[in-house]
Amino acid sequence: MIRTILHAMTDRVTTKKGMWLTLVMWIVVVTLLTIFAPSSKDYQVSSVEKLLPDHLESVIADKKVDQYFKDADGLSAILVFEAEDGEVPVSDLIQILDQIEEKNIKGVKEVIPLKALPPQAMETFFSDDQSAAFLPLNFEENLDTKEVKAGLKEIYAIADEQSDVNMYVTGPAGIAVDTTDLFTRADLVLLFSTVGIILVLLIFTYRSPLLALIPLLGAGFVYQVVNQVLGLMGKGGVELANQSLSIMMILLFAVVIDYSLFIFSRFREELVKTEDKYEAMKLAMREIGIPIFYSASTILLAMLILFFAQFGDYRNFAPIFSVAVLIVMIAAITLVPALFTLFGRHAFWPKIPRVGDKLIKSSSLWKKVGRFVAHKPVMSVLVVGAFLVLSASNIFHITYEFNTMKSFPDDMPSRLGYEVLEESFNKGDLAPTTVLFESKEEVSEQDMVALADRLSEEKLVGNVRVNDMTDDGKVISYSLTFSEGPYEVETMDALEKIRDKSEQIVSDSNLKGELHFAGETAYSVDNRSVSDRDLVVIVILETILIFSMLIFLTKSFRMPILMMGTILLSFVAALGLGVFLTDILFDIDTISNRVPVYAFVFLVALGIDYNIFLVSRYIEEREHHPVKEAVETAVANTGGVISSAGIVLAATFAVLMTQPIEILFVFGFIVAVGILLDTFLIRGILMPGLLVLFEKDKHKKSKQSV
Repeated sequence: MIRTILHAMTDRVTTKKGMWLTLVMWIVVVTLLTIFAPSSKDYQVSSVEKLLPDHLESVIADKKVDQYFKDADGLSAILVFEAEDGEVPVSDLIQILDQIEEKNIKGVKEVIPLKALPPQAMETFFSDDQSAAFLPLNFEENLDTKEVKAGLKEIYAIADEQSDVNMYVTGPAGIAVDTTDLFTRADLVLLFSTVGIILVLLIFTYRSPLLALIPLLGAGFVYQVVNQVLGLMGKGGVELANQSLSIMMILLFAVVIDYSLFIFSRFREELVKTEDKYEAMKLAMREIGIPIFYSASTILLAMLILFFAQFGDYRNFAPIFSVAVLIVMIAAITLVPALFTLFGRHAFWPKIPRVGDKLIKSSSLWKKVGRFVAHKPVMSVLVVGAFLVLSASNIFHITYEFNTMKSFPDDMPSRLGYEVLEESFNKGDLAPTTVLFESKEEVSEQDMVALADRLSEEKLVGNVRVNDMTDDGKVISYSLTFSEGPYEVETMDALEKIRDKSEQIVSDSNLKGELHFAGETAYSVDNRSVSDRDLVVIVILETILIFSMLIFLTKSFRMPILMMGTILLSFVAALGLGVFLTDILFDIDTISNRVPVYAFVFLVALGIDYNIFLVSRYIEEREHHPVKEAVETAVANTGGVISSAGIVLAATFAVLMTQPIEILFVFGFIVAVGILLDTFLIRGILMPGLLVLFEKDKHKKSKQSV
C-alpha cells in the first residue's frame, strides 16, 4: 500500500511536467507563507513557561507560597555589587535604590528599603569583608522579556551614574534577559556556520559546486516553510523556545542534506544505465523512496514520542521537531528529486556520469571493507563490539550538573553575579529552600520554634528561620539554608530525604499539618526524578515503535533485532565516549542531566537511518545474490554516500559547539561522535558482520525445509 502510493507520487514528480509543477508549487507555498505568515522569531521565548507537571511537590509548594503570601509574586532580580578594591559603600546602594524608586521604572514592583533597615538586618546583604553586596528587586510577573530588559537597562544606567562599583544582575530576570540576548546573537552564527560547513564539506567531497548548492537550495526552501509554519503555531499559542528552534534548524539542514545525498547517489547509479534523466530519477526514487519514507517516519515517530515526556523542554521539542520532520519528508519525495531532475547530468559537473561508466572500482575503500567483513565477520564483530562496550562502560562514571547557570558563558552578567555571590557568601544562602507548614489550627510561637529546631537536626541543614506567617497563624513560611550549594547532588539528596519523612518531622514536633518545600533545590529534586522517568519512557517507547517500523520495512523479525541492538549499543557507546572526550579535550567534567535524553532521541532516530539504507540495499541485492555477496555489494554501494552523509551530519551537529550554552556544546559534540560511530563502525562493519553471521541464503533455507 505505502509502496504503491509512494511510487505513484515519485513517478509523477519525476516526469517533465511533474517536475515543473512540483517546483512551481513549492515556490508558491514559500512566497505565500513569507508574505502572509509570521516568522517563528516573532514568537520565540527564552524558556518554556511550565517545565514541571502540576502534580510534583515543588510545583504544588510554589503555588501554595503564591496562594498564602501574595507579596511573593513577581519576577525576581538580584542586583549584585562588587568593589574591585575596598568595600561597597552603603551610601552608594541607598542612592541607587532611591533613584530606582524616584524614576518609577516601568515594571519594577518593589525594592528593599535598605535605609530603613536596622544595622543588623542590613549586614545580611553584605559579605563579611564588605567587598560584595546584593539587593533583591521584583518586577511585575506578567512582563515580557523585552520590558524586563528595558527596565534593567535603566537600572544599569543608574548604577553607573551613582557608583564606581561593578554591578551585575542575576536571578530569574537577569537570566531571562541574558538568555534572550545570547540566542539572538547566536542564531545568525548558527545559521551561517551550518550553511558554511555543509557547503565546504560537499564541495570538498564531491568536487562539484552544483552538488553542494542543490541540497542547500532545497534546505533553504524547507527552512523557510518550516519557519513560517512555526510562526503560525506560535501565533496560535505554541511556545517556541530559543533552544528548541536552534536544534530544529540543525536537524532540518542535517536531514535534508542527508536525504539529498542518498537521492543523488542513486540518481547517479541510474544515469550510467539510462540515458533519459527523467527515467533515471524515476528508477532511483523507486528504490530510494521507500528507505527515505521509513527513515523520515522513524525520525517523526521519535519526535512525536516526546509528547509523552513530562519535562517541559522535552515536550516543547515534540511539536516543533515533528512539524520540521514532516515537511522535510514531503520535500524529500517531491522538491529534492525535482531539483536534481531539473539539473540532470549537469548537477554532477565536472564529473558528469555517462551511460556505461563504472561507478565502483574494485580497489575502492568500501569495496575492500565489504569484502573483509563478508569473509571475516566474527573478527569484525568482536573487535568493533569490544570497542563499543568499552566506550559504553564510561556511562557509569558520568557526573550530572543541575545548576543551569554553569551552562552559560563565563562573561554573562547573570553568571558573573551568581559567582560573586557564590564566592562572597555562604553557599547555602544563594537559594534558600522555602518550607511551608500548613496547619488547621493556629500555630503557637513555641510550636514554630520547635518545628524549626526539628528541621535543623536534618543532615546538611545549616539554619532554619521563620520567614512569614498568615494572619490567622495557621500557615508558617520558613527559610531553610543548607550548608552546601543549592544545586549540589548531596543537597538534593538531603532535601529528598527530608521530604520523604516530612510526616515524621511534623509528628516529632507534636504538630498536625503538612510540610511543603519550594525553591531551587526542591525544583532540582523534581527535575532529576522527572528527567530519569522521561528517559526510561522515551527509550522504551522509541525502541518499540522503531522496532515495529523496521519489521514492516524488512518483513523480518530477526533483522530488526540486530538493527535496534546495534543502534542502542551505539547510543550508550557515544554517550560514554563523548563524555570522556569532553573531559579530556574541553575540561568539562560534568554534563546536564538533559543531555542523555537529547542524545538518545537524535542518535537513535538519525543513526537508524544508515542501518535502514544499508539493509534496504542488502535486501535488494539478496534477491539476486547469496548473503555474503549481497552484504559486500551493499557495503560497497552505500559506503561512499553513507560515509559522506555521516561526516556532513556529524559536522552539522558539531556546529552546535559554536553556541554559548554549554548544554548545546556538549550535546552537539556527543551527537557528532555518535553519528561517526554509526557511520563507520556500526553501518560499515558491525551490522554487515552480523548480517553475514545471522542471515541465511535462500537455497540453504530451501534445503533445510526439504
